Amino acid sequence: MATVDLRPLPVTTAPARRLLQLVGGLALYGTSMAMQVRATLGLNPWDAFHQGLARHLPLSFGLVTAVTGVVVLLLWLPLRQRPGIGTVANVIVIAVSVDAALALIPEPAGLPAQVALMAAGVVLNGVASAAYIGARLGPGPRDGLMTGLAARTGWSIRLVRTGIELTVLATGWLLGGTVGIGTVAYALAIGPLTQAFLPWFAVSSPCPRASTDGPR
Repeated sequence: MATVDLRPLPVTTAPARRLLQLVGGLALYGTSMAMQVRATLGLNPWDAFHQGLARHLPLSFGLVTAVTGVVVLLLWLPLRQRPGIGTVANVIVIAVSVDAALALIPEPAGLPAQVALMAAGVVLNGVASAAYIGARLGPGPRDGLMTGLAARTGWSIRLVRTGIELTVLATGWLLGGTVGIGTVAYALAIGPLTQAFLPWFAVSSPCPRASTDGPR
């Protein structure tokens, strides 16, 4: 399978399609987060952290995700990471959409409904991730922290991501975030799902224009 190119592209490249895909993907991502919260079977590490913080702060779940995103962006400064349009949109659109979805999605009645909602949320999260990443308009705050740390330390992406997510998960659990079978399911499924959907959404790099000059 060919590697999908996900390096950021200039905003001027197919701007309408890419901006629509970015905002739509982020809105679906926030919706998928709300579905997993309502399923109450366990959250991914960052959302367990967000939920744990929300239990101790007078802020909504969405606002906590936004505040966390801003704090993580401040950590980019010593790492010399540069945010893009997608980075800023990640903070705003997800915060708004997850609160809106939480207000609309009822709590499921019974374990089968919980499992179905959790499974649908994880699959939708994979689709949404592929959509906003594939728009190639800049990484989200948490993704940029991971790549920035890897670049500065020389450690592998796998090691850095594992370290960050274990730390965030442990902190979220201590703060009262929901950790359970859904956490494990998300961890096992999200990588393959996102990889499977990326070819559908990844914006191709523009082909270089052929020179009109004759051979010299």
